[in-house]
Amino acid sequence: MMKKVLILAALAEGLTGLALLLVPSFVGRLLFSEELTGAGILAGRVTGFALIALGVACWPGPPAAGMFIYSAAVALYFVYIGSAGGMTGILLWPAAVLHLGLTALLVFARRTSWQFADRADQ
Repeated sequence: MMKKVLILAALAEGLTGLALLLVPSFVGRLLFSEELTGAGILAGRVTGFALIALGVACWPGPPAAGMFIYSAAVALYFVYIGSAGGMTGILLWPAAVLHLGLTALLVFARRTSWQFADRADQ
């Protein structure tokens, strides 16, 4: 039963996240009777990444994949925002670097766990 509930939750959160990525202002209007504007659109998209990652984490499989997807997507999005020269606050670039570093650590940790698993098989 729990597996079915988690799959349902994963689908719901993933689809909501996808909607926030593609049409954040429309989702804001449906949820709050107000369209998202300015920084609200950017925050809505970051929330979309988080909901997609949550959906991946709830899906049967390794939960670390959800954190990897979130961290990598947000890092790339922040780099894109900063490169486009739009809204760049004082913490945008440090946050981008932090997420890039976390993504690299997740990849390193995953590769390390694979190496230990390979050694155990021998």
